[in-house]
Amino acid sequence: MEERKVMLPPPMLDGRMSVERAMKERRSSREYQEGSISLIELSQLLWAAQGVTGKSGKRTAPSAGALYPLRVYVVAIDIRGLAGGVYRYGPDRHELERVVEDDIREELFDAALGQDSIEGAGAAIVIAAIFEKTRAKYGRRSDRYVFVEVGHAAQNIYLQSVPLGLGTVMVGAFEGENVRRLCGMGREERPVAIMPIGQI
Repeated sequence: MEERKVMLPPPMLDGRMSVERAMKERRSSREYQEGSISLIELSQLLWAAQGVTGKSGKRTAPSAGALYPLRVYVVAIDIRGLAGGVYRYGPDRHELERVVEDDIREELFDAALGQDSIEGAGAAIVIAAIFEKTRAKYGRRSDRYVFVEVGHAAQNIYLQSVPLGLGTVMVGAFEGENVRRLCGMGREERPVAIMPIGQI
């Protein structure tokens, strides 16, 4: 029986490309070359999205009230050293927990209205949110704050993908309830973005 939890390699804190260069070269990529994604690359992308940056528990992406309502999932398609399926990212321990064992790439492709970027990717990062975490404090303004936070996390993934030689694109067109079910999310979680990842 395979382990449900996978410790990720520690993230690199000094890269070979400046933030300014990454911003200049950042593009949305919908077509990918053949080739798998390494566990080190995946680790770096997940840390960029929601990694913990110090003992205070603060993360790489800002959050209104430091409530951190986002949940990050990985649909593993072609990742070296990682069995297929769906994994939930645990920022506190920088680890993955396998929540779905099945290969869902075709179902995810259908749920995302047949977008080729998902079918050709080596992985897909799915960002979900527990909106009630933010609503409890901020009420009517909370949804706006959550969506802004999703943008922060997504841009971090974009910028981190550049020095890794990977491509991604923000996908917002999908059937939310189908994606939630396919990824094994809780009832309180709502998927808000899909970011396929592939070699470019």
